[in-house]
Amino acid sequence: MSSHGASKKLSVKKRESPVLEREDFDAGPTNLDCIEPGLFIGNLTAATDVVVLELHRINHILTVDSCPLPRKITMLPGIKTKFLQVTDTPREDLLTHFENTSEFIKAGQEQGVVLVHCYFGVSRSATVVVAYIMKKYELSFEDALERLKSKRRFVGPNPGFISQLRLYETMNWQVDKTNIQFRMYRLQIAADQVKKAKILPQSCMDVVKADPSLITVRPEPLVYRCRKCRCVVACAESSNLGKEQTCKRVRCAFRRIVASASNVLPHVPKEKPVWTDKKWSTQDRDSMTLCLETYFVEPLAWMPSITQSLQGKIHCPKCKSKLGSFSWIMGNFLSI
Repeated sequence: MSSHGASKKLSVKKRESPVLEREDFDAGPTNLDCIEPGLFIGNLTAATDVVVLELHRINHILTVDSCPLPRKITMLPGIKTKFLQVTDTPREDLLTHFENTSEFIKAGQEQGVVLVHCYFGVSRSATVVVAYIMKKYELSFEDALERLKSKRRFVGPNPGFISQLRLYETMNWQVDKTNIQFRMYRLQIAADQVKKAKILPQSCMDVVKADPSLITVRPEPLVYRCRKCRCVVACAESSNLGKEQTCKRVRCAFRRIVASASNVLPHVPKEKPVWTDKKWSTQDRDSMTLCLETYFVEPLAWMPSITQSLQGKIHCPKCKSKLGSFSWIMGNFLSI
């Protein structure tokens, strides 16, 4: 067979193959920059260049990419690698990995030299390094990014990663799972996954909170009960209005719900709200409109259908009365 025929046959075979190999791409020439002693950031080509790795004495490699490094690198003696599978899209979740990536980078610096890379060394790897710098030096997102740009001028996290870094700063450089903004962030990530797979994946099951009727807290918190059987169906902490805001408005909430004969009502222990024969102020009426047209709560363990459907109805787990509806598409979970 002629060389032309063999080349043609090979190209056809490549087009037919559904799997893309690393050889199908080109990350450009080797480029990497030293950000501080023991820490480099670079592209895929740098991470696969054995000569470059030996030259800079790199013995830790953090890969933030859609594909892992080839075995010729991961099997090198004396090299420790970590792979984080992430694409460079705004809705990808990097925030929940910041703790692990920072620990790996810190260990790499203590034990030698670490290289953090993605495909081009511009967005994903930059995001992880900025998060590390923020935590290590307790810097704001802007200051940490500026420090990184002073060493590698063309880095630029995508808008979604920037939002995650700003939230990381708000949480004082740690992943605070009790933070209301972080919980809403995780719900959005879960909603994206449900839209893709039509089912809530195991990796997002942390958004489903425990059944409030099975949890005993002293003093008893604000809870929401089924109006028909009085079964506890939600508590203030599962409401995305925020605990303080919900508690402040509980009186007007109770009035509005009773007046509209809703199937869900708030219950405040040791307090009987008086809602009849009262002249409500304009502020009272406005606050009722703001916080009571719809309640939004996080998914709860007694709502089994939410993990297997995009949207549907929610019924009381005890008496089966309709409480409202949920929708991963719209982003709200218990609507009244």
